[in-house]
This record gives sequence, structure tokens and C-alpha cells, in this order.
Amino acid sequence: MCSCGVIECDAAVARDPEHIVKRAKVRSKRDLSHYRPASEGGGVRMVDVSAKPVTARMARARGFVRIGRVALSAIRRRVVPKGDPLEIARIAGIAAAKRTSELIPLCHPLPLTHVDVTTRLRHNGIEIEAQASTSAQTGVEMEALAAVTVAALTVYDMTKALDRSMEITGIYLVDKTGGQRGAYRRASRASSARRPAR
Repeated sequence: MCSCGVIECDAAVARDPEHIVKRAKVRSKRDLSHYRPASEGGGVRMVDVSAKPVTARMARARGFVRIGRVALSAIRRRVVPKGDPLEIARIAGIAAAKRTSELIPLCHPLPLTHVDVTTRLRHNGIEIEAQASTSAQTGVEMEALAAVTVAALTVYDMTKALDRSMEITGIYLVDKTGGQRGAYRRASRASSARRPAR
């Protein structure tokens, strides 16, 4: 019997092409560590990591804020009315990483050993990169992603008086180390900074 409950699954796929999608959904739901089976009451849960070993972990994430020429020129010349958005964004990103578990409901609070956020001016916007490290029983991917996201939102807040059409885009995990699944590195793709300027 197929895991989806249909005895002749291949035959079912032949009759209904969408059955393979249904089958994938059932399997993926069973494999979700944050999902509680119906036999246990259903719904979502915080994963118990108490049995996992403490290991050194690192994660790096990136994002991009596309900005118009006028606002970008003001940032370069340091004449933004609210102050330097690059430096405030760095501080905001670090603060966000430290409070990620308060923002993401099922995220574990982690004892971060290091957080670094860098901002780089590009020809059509600002590239943001964040790196988070810890020695813990679960990874720091969410902390790195939260840092980039809040840093990008801070750039928008600091600069919106000059350009309300700014676009926050391309937020992704670059790489991570540590944990049972080992290292991960995202396949190389064209950087958001290479997109044509508006």
C-alpha cells in the first residue's frame, strides 16, 4: 500500500495525475519535525532538541534593498535626514538576531556567541549580509535570516522619505555549518546587485 493510503498508487497516478502531488504532500507532512501527528493531538509543536549534541554552528544569509538613484546618492553623501541608514541597519540586524525566538514562534532561543552584519553600497541599492554563530543543539539559520530581514526593513525606514518605491528582495541562506545534516552551501546564482538600476 502506498503511504498515501491507496493500495495501487501507480494505477491511481495513471487515473489522476494530481495523485502524485497528494502523495508528496502526505509524505512531506509526516516528515515535518514541527508537525504533530493526529495520534498525538495534531497541530504544530516546538521540536525537542534535548537529545541532540551541542555543536559549533554557523549560518550566513544575504538580502538586497533596491533603491532609486536620488535616495542612493543621499546615502552615499551621508545626507539622509534620519542619519546613516547603513550603520543603524547593522545595529538593528544584530539586535534582531538576538531576539529571533521572540519573532518566530517555534524557534528555539539560542546563546549566540557572535553576530555580524555588513552593508555594502552597490550601483542600484544596498547588499546586506549577516553571519551568526553559536554552540548549541540546533542551528542559527533563522537568526542570520532575521538579522538580514530587519536590517533591510531598517534601511527602508531610514530612507523612505526619499524613496517609497524601494524593494526588499533576494533574502536567502548562503551557507551553514554544524549539526547532524552537516554543511550546506547555496548554489551560485546571479547577485541581486547585478540587476539593472531603475
